[in-house]
Amino acid sequence: MSVAEAAPKTTSSLVTPERVAELTALIRTTSGETRTTISPMNGEPVAEIPVSSIADVEAAFAAARTAQEAWSKTSLRERKKALLRLHDLVLEHQDELMDLIQIESGKSRAHAFDEIAHVALTARFYARRLKKQLKPKRRNGALPLLTSVTVIPQPKGVVGLISPWNYPLTMAVSDGIPAVAAGNAIVHKPDSQSPLIALAGIELMRKAGFPAEIWQVVSGAGSVVGTAIIERADYICFTGSTATGKLIAQQAAARLVSCSLELGGKNPMIVLPSANINKAAAGAVEACFSSAGQLCVSIERLYVPEEKYEEFKTAFVTRVEHLALGAALDWDADIGSLVSQSQLETVTAHVKDAVANGATVLAGGKGRPDLGPYFYEPTVLEGVTESAECFAGETFGPLASLYPYKTTEDAVALANGGEYGLNASLWGKPREAKAIASRIKAGTVNINEGFSATFGSVDAPMGGMRQSGLGRRQGAEGILRYTEPQSIGVQRLMPMNGPSALQARTWAKLLTVGLKVLRRTPRA
Repeated sequence: MSVAEAAPKTTSSLVTPERVAELTALIRTTSGETRTTISPMNGEPVAEIPVSSIADVEAAFAAARTAQEAWSKTSLRERKKALLRLHDLVLEHQDELMDLIQIESGKSRAHAFDEIAHVALTARFYARRLKKQLKPKRRNGALPLLTSVTVIPQPKGVVGLISPWNYPLTMAVSDGIPAVAAGNAIVHKPDSQSPLIALAGIELMRKAGFPAEIWQVVSGAGSVVGTAIIERADYICFTGSTATGKLIAQQAAARLVSCSLELGGKNPMIVLPSANINKAAAGAVEACFSSAGQLCVSIERLYVPEEKYEEFKTAFVTRVEHLALGAALDWDADIGSLVSQSQLETVTAHVKDAVANGATVLAGGKGRPDLGPYFYEPTVLEGVTESAECFAGETFGPLASLYPYKTTEDAVALANGGEYGLNASLWGKPREAKAIASRIKAGTVNINEGFSATFGSVDAPMGGMRQSGLGRRQGAEGILRYTEPQSIGVQRLMPMNGPSALQARTWAKLLTVGLKVLRRTPRA
């Protein structure tokens, strides 16, 4: 692996102690307790983050409910203006935002910019589609001309948002944007590793014109603060592990509130016989190692035709070996750091276990403490057996495994193996790949891309099948999840059970004739 040569710049002129204090002041807290966050770039302290109490969560919900009553009456036109201002502010403040993302998550600057672009895309999309998505819609009434029905999407109320550390800006702000755009308020717990970047995004929401009280922020352990949110929210949006998602689903079900859960994945990539091997290998590098593989939709297992396996292996491994690792607030490094000691231990254990069960390391395979405390080289394995933990279990790190296959049918079966179904990637001629894509059990399937084609297309829904989650972000589905459809029916001229002058039997006969006529009317 190559290393970015310049002396690493890991401190930011924009993220000063004074600036950190401004951001942490946005957290609702009265406990007096704090916790120290550590930068994965260099292992040094970043900030003292206030810890919220259960009473703080209760107060946050009370304030949010009061604010939501007024906010829900705000015109869609005003919400649209605020969203477009947010779009502009995110792009204007991108240097500070990228510094914060890198300092808190350790990822490379190019991958930090992905978050900037995604938030801007999301803000613009919902601004321009808000009226269409939220306007009342006429539906067919039971009795043509006599019955009319209008469906109004009503806001849920106060949304509980629990966001992760791996995409700490976009999974906070991009999930929150449609919630407030739909007229809801939010009580938000950012991940304890990366609260500052979420707070910076929320601060920009306020500068864009969203009322401060509609987005409340609390901080603390998920088992305490997260549970308190789930016990009070009208809807829950969570991104994280499948194990935690199952617990949240149970808690939400007990209260009869809905939730959206984007959870784990063991995402496959199939190189089809028609694929350009060099293009597929180059695409696989980004698909596997973006954000050091700490991305829910990143690829961890690659299936290649037997007759092209050696060619692909050489092309892929060569590219992986030339990736530049680095910990600096610049654009030089291709790959950044893992986020924590826990993530490092998981990746290290998965590689060691795979090798012990017969796998061969083709590239990488070791930590790089010379670069930073949690660096691990992008790693490629072959010969991974079913007994290895990383065969079916999610690593969530810079680890990819290669597998040859005989037929396309075999490849589809292998890709559909396991319990997850979040994302998949197909490489080959588009016509061939499209014919296969619908057979893949995954919420998103990208052709000649790893994940960006669907992730960046914010008009399209994104989410998982099977153990990879419930619900969808993005698209119309991403905003309508935060609403309750309310049907309002109007009856004219006579009641549904017929004119009072008619006997019930006579009305039933007339209605039978009418239903037979409607059966032959295409639009009825």
